[in-house]
Amino acid sequence: MFGRNCKIIGQYNQFNSEKATEYEFAPKCWQLSATSEAEFIWDADTVLSRHSNCRGRWNYVQNMERLSDVKNLKKMLEGCYVTIPTPFLDTPEMALNETALRAYVRFLVDSGLNSDYATLLAGGAAGDFSTMSFDERLRVAEIVVNEAAGAVPIAMGAQTTSTLELVRLAHAARKIGVNFIQVSCPFYFAHTEGDFEEYVRAAAEAEPELGIILYNTFWTSRNLSFAMIERLADIPNIVGLKWAAPRTDAMEFEDVCSQFSDRFTIIDNNLFFGMSAMPALGAKAFEVHHCNFWPEWGIKLIDEVHAGNYAELTRMLVEEGMPFYKLWVGIERDYTSGDGYLDKLCMELIGLPSSRCRPPTRDIRDNYRAATHAMMQEIGVPRLKDFT
Repeated sequence: MFGRNCKIIGQYNQFNSEKATEYEFAPKCWQLSATSEAEFIWDADTVLSRHSNCRGRWNYVQNMERLSDVKNLKKMLEGCYVTIPTPFLDTPEMALNETALRAYVRFLVDSGLNSDYATLLAGGAAGDFSTMSFDERLRVAEIVVNEAAGAVPIAMGAQTTSTLELVRLAHAARKIGVNFIQVSCPFYFAHTEGDFEEYVRAAAEAEPELGIILYNTFWTSRNLSFAMIERLADIPNIVGLKWAAPRTDAMEFEDVCSQFSDRFTIIDNNLFFGMSAMPALGAKAFEVHHCNFWPEWGIKLIDEVHAGNYAELTRMLVEEGMPFYKLWVGIERDYTSGDGYLDKLCMELIGLPSSRCRPPTRDIRDNYRAATHAMMQEIGVPRLKDFT
C-alpha cells in the first residue's frame, strides 16, 4: 500500500535547477496537490541521501513508521477471531456480571489463546452490544483489556446507527487500549454506500492509529460491493475485513478474498475455512465460536492452517463444527433469535458462570440444556460436566 517509492511534491527553481528543501511525502493512495509550477517523482531513498535535513525525511520516517504499524496490526489480527459473550446477573436488572466476564477472559488466555492464535472481540454481536448502553460497552472493553493484560490482541465492537457515536466509540476505544474496532454498515435505515463510506472515514480520521475491521453484515444492512471495498482500501488504518457474502453464482466471497487478501487480513465469517485458508483466497483469520468453550479446537485450527492441511480443516468443520451450527439454526427457527446464547450455554456446561442474553432474546437454558449437552458430547468437547 505504501510502497518504497513515494511521490514528493516540491518547488523547482528553474534558474539554478536546485530543488527546494520543503517537500511533502505521501503514499500513492493519499490525495496530493501541486504546490508550485512543477511536480516531480523522486525515490524516497534519493530524498534521504541528498536532503537529510529536509521535511521530506521527517515525513518519510513518519509514514514508514505508520506503514510498520499497519503491517503489525494486520499480522496481529491473524488467527481465531473470538467474540466473547457478555454475561449478566440473573436479576431483574440484568446488570453486567463483571466477575463472570473476567472468568471468561481468563479461561481463554489460560487455555492457550494468546497473540499467536487469537484476537478477542469485546462487545460484538455475541457480546450483546445491541442491548447495552454506551457506558456498558466501554466497561466491557475495559474489563477484557485489563484481564487479558496484553496476552492477546483486543477488538471492540463499534456497531452503531450514529456516525457521531461511532466517533465517540473510536476515541474511547483508543483510550481504553484496544487494538481494533469492528465497524459495520448502520442498520435500521437502508443506507447508501456513500453514507457508509462517510461513516467509516469519520472513524478512521478520528483515530488514525486505531485498527479498523470492516464487517459485512449483509443480513441486517447494505451488502458491501466489490467497488465499495476497493474505495475503502485507500484508508490506511482499515486493516481487517470480516467477510461473509450471499451465495450466488457470482462467487462474491471468493472474488473479494482473492482480490483483497494482500490489502486486508480477511476474517472468514462464512465457515469456508478449508477453502478460504488456501493461498488462492488468502484468508488468515477465522470467526470461531467454538473457542469460547473449546479453545484447543481453535488452536488446532490455526495449526492446521499453518500446516496447509485443508482436508483436516474441512473435516473439523463438518464433524465438530456443523453440529453446533445446526443446533443454533434450530433454536433460531423454533424458539428465539440473537447471538451468543448458545456459546453461553456451552460455557456453562463446562463449568463457567451461567448467563442468558438480555431480552428480547429469550433464555434458552432450560429448554435446550439437554440438547446442547448431547451435541457437545457428540463432538468430543473436553471438560464437559455430567448432565442429569
